[in-house]
Amino acid sequence: MQKLRYFLFFIATAFSLTTSAQFTISGTVLDSASREPLFNASVFCQNTTSGTVTNKDGAFSLTLKSGGYDLIFSFTGYGTQTIRVTEKGTLEILLIKEEKRLEEVILTNTFEVKDGWEKYGDFFTKNFIGATPNSGKCILLNPEVLKFYFYKKSNRLKILATEPVLISNNALGYNLRYQLDSFVYYYKTDNYIYRGFCLYTEMEGEDSIKNVWKTNRAIAYEGSKLHFMRSYYDSSIYEDGWVIDMLDEKVDKKFNRVTNPYDSLYYGALDSTLQIEFWYPRVLSIAYTNKKPESEYLKKMNLPKNVEYPISYIEILNTIAVTENGYYYDQKDWINQGYWSWKNVGDQLPYDYWPD
Repeated sequence: MQKLRYFLFFIATAFSLTTSAQFTISGTVLDSASREPLFNASVFCQNTTSGTVTNKDGAFSLTLKSGGYDLIFSFTGYGTQTIRVTEKGTLEILLIKEEKRLEEVILTNTFEVKDGWEKYGDFFTKNFIGATPNSGKCILLNPEVLKFYFYKKSNRLKILATEPVLISNNALGYNLRYQLDSFVYYYKTDNYIYRGFCLYTEMEGEDSIKNVWKTNRAIAYEGSKLHFMRSYYDSSIYEDGWVIDMLDEKVDKKFNRVTNPYDSLYYGALDSTLQIEFWYPRVLSIAYTNKKPESEYLKKMNLPKNVEYPISYIEILNTIAVTENGYYYDQKDWINQGYWSWKNVGDQLPYDYWPD
């Protein structure tokens, strides 16, 4: 009888641990004015494979692995809404109809480049999808949804999409549905930024190709920003092969080793919110020492062949919070150059990807 009690306790504990590793978000999506349910509205977690659509009552439900997510709600003709979620809950989402003003339409038509894809399509592909070996195996399926605008006075190129951008990543085995908010390139500074929301879908294939995708994903993950965030969360920065240096306070271009990235000067430990926080006052140099940089990267950056490690340079504008799955916010406060800036959409993995 005693053994039976222990066995039942073990089963109950195991079940509790299993269920606590996930949570469910549910709710309804309504028109903000009429409060009528919006049928077939899109509901998905940014940069994951988790998504659904609302039923005829506007209702939805998603079960997610533990961590943090940006939950995206969108419906044709309505403004997109984003809600950050880290735990179970019930939501009522009110979407607002978008109405373009006449002056906005006139302004848009004035700056639109009619032969935009022919003129800027290759440039956009290389800077949005990327110029890496994995990116070379990506196919942009619907380039016709892209609209190109050139603003001569500010010398910048802006690209918008009338519908989600569809990409097949044949290197990593994902179909991407990228709801592109905007892509902007500044010619004066040679910098660009893009914003949007992506839903991943696993490709179907034979076991042989699935094994190739599995290998490619593991290689893409190693040394990625997602890998770094999870290492920081797990308190295994140096054990996992990362080295952090910070720009000297007085001497420009001189970096000093951060011997303890968990010092309270930079780090806020795991608390009841199940997230960590970190912040550094000056630019960081982050190297991953378990991997050599790709030859294509060295060529792109005009670096010598004897560079040992891939290095990224990071500026943190405000405190960064990180959850268990590597999700971090606010993402606009994280600016990277170097290796991670070379890795664009074609090399990114969803937040619900975990290597074996």
